[in-house]
Amino acid sequence: MIAELRVPVVVAPMAGGVTTPDLVAEVVRAGGFGFVPGGYLSVEALAGLVGRTEELTAGRFGVNLFVPGPESAPDLDVYRARIAAEAVRYGVEPGEAHWDDDDYPAKLELVLAKRVPVVSFTFGLPEVSTVRRLHATGTQVVVTVTTPAEASKAAAVGADALCVQGFEAGGHRGTLVDDGIFPGGGEEFGLLALLCRIRATTGLPLIATGGLVDGADIAAVLAAGAVAAQLGTAFLRCPEAGTSATHRAALTDRTRRTAITRAFTGRPARGLVNRFLTEHSAVAPAAYPHLHHLTKPVRAAAAAAGDPEAVHLWAGQTYPLVVDLPAAELVARLGHGARAAIQRANSRFADG
Repeated sequence: MIAELRVPVVVAPMAGGVTTPDLVAEVVRAGGFGFVPGGYLSVEALAGLVGRTEELTAGRFGVNLFVPGPESAPDLDVYRARIAAEAVRYGVEPGEAHWDDDDYPAKLELVLAKRVPVVSFTFGLPEVSTVRRLHATGTQVVVTVTTPAEASKAAAVGADALCVQGFEAGGHRGTLVDDGIFPGGGEEFGLLALLCRIRATTGLPLIATGGLVDGADIAAVLAAGAVAAQLGTAFLRCPEAGTSATHRAALTDRTRRTAITRAFTGRPARGLVNRFLTEHSAVAPAAYPHLHHLTKPVRAAAAAAGDPEAVHLWAGQTYPLVVDLPAAELVARLGHGARAAIQRANSRFADG
């Protein structure tokens, strides 16, 4: 389904209410594709989103699920004390640091019952039996990968396509396992290098994501072997996106740099640098979703107060290039830009 798009643009499943049914619908209307984010929702809430998106897109959409990780976590006493001080600052109580499975089993049954056309998995691999069950309903399976080794593992469980995520991407790194090694401590791949490495070892369709904001970017990843480009940050300022007012305002401050941090959720994620990220990144443990729950009340209070300094401001490295446009107009602009870039490249090659 994704390989047959009229415009090879996919809107990323940005959790927390950012990727909305309306955003997906407008991208689909313009010839692209979109994923409903299942992360952080109850199964009932996800069912509502799936139903609404189904109505708006005539069933041309996908659902993204978070694969739960191990229950164990390191000692959180030191970090809990730091967040307690943050909570006092914002007049709230810190959350309870705990593990949960994000209702994964129930959400899996939901997408099976709904026969969702495409289901993608992040933070881990689905079981081979799960892939077989999805295939039996006609569902295509996509797995997010960040290294060649992860791509091989995803292919081995029967994935139909791979979402190839470079380190330029905003939001959470889609690593299959969070082994506690901070990005940079191991080998990290930029998007083009990763596409080339993975393309050399698999014939699976590749969806490229990470730092893509304009048509020339899309042309580049198509030339590198991708069948489509998945964009998240590029859609954050669209009116159909559920981006908070605090986050939208921060995105217009093009002087902020981005960095990868565990400070907000316990899993590595790229966002705009602010006070919270700066003060807590060095000591934040690898403990997801424990830290997500612990810091959630602080983040919510800061966002409600319009204070960007204690909010997770997820954004890719190219966020300063993002524009304010309705989603359908943005997709049209991206498609036109990609075609123009390909024509320019062909012309230069012919002239040479």
